[in-house]
Amino acid sequence: MITTNPFFEISTFASPIFMKSFVVLMILLVIVGTILDMLHKKNVKYFFENSKKAKKSAIRNPGSLEKTSIIVKTVSKDILTTSELGGKRRIAHLLGMYGTLIFWTTSIIMIFFYTSSNITTNPVFPILWHLGAFMTFLGGSWFWFFLRVDVFAEAYPWYRIVKADLFVLSLVKTSVLALIWSFFQSINFYLFNIIFFILFSISNLILFGGVYWSKFAHMFYKPGAAIQKNLAEADGSRDNLPMPADKPKKFGLGIKREAPKHY
Repeated sequence: MITTNPFFEISTFASPIFMKSFVVLMILLVIVGTILDMLHKKNVKYFFENSKKAKKSAIRNPGSLEKTSIIVKTVSKDILTTSELGGKRRIAHLLGMYGTLIFWTTSIIMIFFYTSSNITTNPVFPILWHLGAFMTFLGGSWFWFFLRVDVFAEAYPWYRIVKADLFVLSLVKTSVLALIWSFFQSINFYLFNIIFFILFSISNLILFGGVYWSKFAHMFYKPGAAIQKNLAEADGSRDNLPMPADKPKKFGLGIKREAPKHY
């Protein structure tokens, strides 16, 4: 099961041209959805205007080498390892993030390079595909059932669903359907193989077609916001916020009454 390219096995039902076209369509849906989201929320306009304000209030001008160092450090620490998160939340996020990247990347590789009848699939890619799907399911499920902020902070039930949950739920559903589809394919259950392939395709349509209504586009904004924040710290503008007080933090006894559960 885990060493078999599921896209090659299904190519008798769905042609390689269809699968490649489907991938291109998903990419276009992400681009269109992200652009619409930016136009609606005006994120890019905010970043540019905020950057202009920061330059006016900057007290120093970091050199190109320092700026490059800050960007590299931000990418390697804040983005690739999500250092702003802690504990279980960070582990769940990393599982979901890297699992999804592995899952999507190997899907594209196997569809575009290993669906021809005269090419044997490198077994590494199917293994990584299954591993990525499982990591995505594990990280997404862990987040959904145990770590969502509103579940703890506002005492909502785990099954409460809002529009913003579209991304994580469709992501988890897609990874689960992929594993189930691969299982039925491995035992040569033709009917369920076709059914779960269709469900897997529909789930991808929901995932990538729902970019505008979900938090999918958030992953594109977050790196830019993190880099801008660290550059503002370096030039002294601090996003027009005051300097931190040179005094010990005082929160009173209230903070000791209950252990924090929100993050």
